Amino acid sequence: MQNVLAELARSIVQFSDGDGVHATAVPRMTLVRTSQPTLPLHAVQNPTICIIAQGSKQVLLGDRQFQYGAGNSFVVSVDVPVIGQVMVASPEEPYLCIRLDLDLTLLGSVLLDVGPELLGGDAYGATEGLTVADATVEIVETATRMVRLLGSPEDIRVLAPLLERELLYRLLRGPQAAALRQIAWGGSRMQQVNRAIGWIRRNFDQPFSMDALAEEARMSASALHQHFKTVTAMSPLQYQKQLRLQEARRLILTKTCDAATAGHNVGYDSPSQFSREYARMFGAPPLRDIARLRESGAMLTEA
Repeated sequence: MQNVLAELARSIVQFSDGDGVHATAVPRMTLVRTSQPTLPLHAVQNPTICIIAQGSKQVLLGDRQFQYGAGNSFVVSVDVPVIGQVMVASPEEPYLCIRLDLDLTLLGSVLLDVGPELLGGDAYGATEGLTVADATVEIVETATRMVRLLGSPEDIRVLAPLLERELLYRLLRGPQAAALRQIAWGGSRMQQVNRAIGWIRRNFDQPFSMDALAEEARMSASALHQHFKTVTAMSPLQYQKQLRLQEARRLILTKTCDAATAGHNVGYDSPSQFSREYARMFGAPPLRDIARLRESGAMLTEA
């Protein structure tokens, strides 16, 4: 495994120009490179797969903590607000990973080809929105071949879809199969929770009742609360609060508006309540937190 991880790391370094999150010509594939440990970073993580080649990272989801590093695969199955922090990285051995955003149509197609007889367990229950597992040699080798496509752009259009399909197949045959298939499986609890998440994301600045949200998800209010907590490690109201505060932080950081206006724009009627909850989440009141972010050059993205 060490040899195949080293080859993946070399490939990521070859096609990433310094630290940062690098978009590539391969659809939905991003390369991540960081040469030093980072501050905790708040972000909303979209459904994605990460294969880590080097270094390590910690992610907090609600009250749950996830550690992952070289040789791990990290799967996010729903949109979730997280706190991520690179823990082990240096200029000589930077944190390196390949991220592939999930194409749900393609995932569903691969699921049909694999067939339910090869997938054990509950196809319809809810699993955690984040899972970490050991990647197999085959998964790492497939990821490496995807990165190497960047060296032959003329091959990307034909070969990238085949390699993406192979990577999903390899993951579906491993311990993260349940988390992946429940994203695409019609009628699963994960899909019902995802409907509620989508509604909150579209209307995060508006108040809501659990009954109305449950109707959107097509389940009872008690079942929604239970399964929402299983998937996201927080209640729907806690989820909404994190979205509101992260959006307010983005508005202030990009100088779109001042703190009071940002709080009002995301749904807070009380400036003092906004300031208290902001400081509780980010560790400092808005102006001091934004000054710290600008000084550190932190990016409001996650990978």
